[in-house]
Amino acid sequence: MSVKPGSIHALLGGNGSGKSTLIRILAGVDHADAGRIHIGGTQFDAASFSASLARKNQIHVVHQHSSTFPHLSVAENLSLGRGYETSTGGRISWSTVRERAQRVLARFGIEAGPDQILSSLRPAVQTMVAIARALQDQEGSSTGLLILDEPTAALSSAEVARLAQALRRYAAAGQTIIVVTHRLDEVLDLSDHVTVLRDGKVVGDLPRDEISHDILVQLIAGNSVSIVEKHGTATGIDRIILETKGLCVGPLVDADITLRAGEVLGIAGLVGSGRTSFLRALFGLARPSAGTLVFDGASYSPASPGDAVGHGIAYVPEDRLADATFPSLSVSRNISIASLDRYWSKMRILRKLEHNDTAKVADLVGLRPRRTDLTINKFSGGNQQKIVIGRWLLRRPRLLLLDEPTQGVDVGARADIHRLVRDAVSGGSSAIVVSSDFSELVELCDRVVVLNRGRFVADLAADHLTSEKLQQLAHMRIAA
Repeated sequence: MSVKPGSIHALLGGNGSGKSTLIRILAGVDHADAGRIHIGGTQFDAASFSASLARKNQIHVVHQHSSTFPHLSVAENLSLGRGYETSTGGRISWSTVRERAQRVLARFGIEAGPDQILSSLRPAVQTMVAIARALQDQEGSSTGLLILDEPTAALSSAEVARLAQALRRYAAAGQTIIVVTHRLDEVLDLSDHVTVLRDGKVVGDLPRDEISHDILVQLIAGNSVSIVEKHGTATGIDRIILETKGLCVGPLVDADITLRAGEVLGIAGLVGSGRTSFLRALFGLARPSAGTLVFDGASYSPASPGDAVGHGIAYVPEDRLADATFPSLSVSRNISIASLDRYWSKMRILRKLEHNDTAKVADLVGLRPRRTDLTINKFSGGNQQKIVIGRWLLRRPRLLLLDEPTQGVDVGARADIHRLVRDAVSGGSSAIVVSSDFSELVELCDRVVVLNRGRFVADLAADHLTSEKLQQLAHMRIAA
């Protein structure tokens, strides 16, 4: 792969194609097994390329989940990594820090003040601050490489346009930029060159005049797939447990969907398509702006997560560390936290009952080691995810909502999680699974619906599922 100086180069590929691995190697976070990296006129051994070498050669990476500091101010976030302006005696000159931060914010058109706490800003604005931090010292520079991993996932169309304008300005000044994105319209609008990875190999390397939407989809998916008509639900499943009509929440528009009892329903779609918004609405974390929900034959409008739990609905969120675990608490407490009503009696917790229940859950999910007394942060990501799922299985939920259930887990944990979902459904639950790994949806689900730009565009039964079909449908161009 070759990237020309002063160009905007798109790096595309399906899930598991190798994009993230390549980025980590260029950032010096992971070491390659073999190969060379050329920066300017200097050659480096890719197997020993380090983070310090990446910084020395002005390689900046803005990750999809950016490494900003939410509890610090905007000015502090912009200063970290580059240093604070100081006065006599080496003390921080806060007035100078704020003045410089204000100039950076104005240059990028970011609607925030230097003293605002980052977590108080909209996710889109936080993303812009992360990008500004990476670019702030590159104005007019003809050196350095900026790598943006899904930079527009949380941005509105107006903010996307503002970012595109800034990127073009930097490229014109000589800055080299690699953009990783799933949004092909942005690729067509912004990129000078495109490289497509599939299964760890380069399968396409195209200059701007050879780029088209259909060619990119074909390269990403592996072959050309015709649009698939909607199909019925899995055979043998009759009773409808969940139904939505005209549901609008977040990016989701006019969603009509049904889930049948004993069914595992998958939701495929790109980042920002509305997948997570749908689950959050079902769990009382987001309030729909329009539409109706019917759960098990009755009108359903959860006022809170507690209300959803009372209806028998469980939710495993995408961000396990931020939204699902209590790192300083034991495995036992992390499992029992959602069932305290079972253990609270006469102003105390029934510890023996709690211990017995959580030990059974540890056996059920295959926890290794079987130590429910250890804090959850002592365990691997896969074990943590199984603990979170086990927390809800203890309540025998009627509906299990899973957002990226196997993200960041190993092959063994993935198999265990799939087994847990299937066993729960066999025991009387239903499940909705969101996953960016389309092969996982094919493997796990009875039926998959596809989201594209906030709208459901396909409904596929198990015998019509392939990851290539899902990839094509998620990327296909639809009318606004």
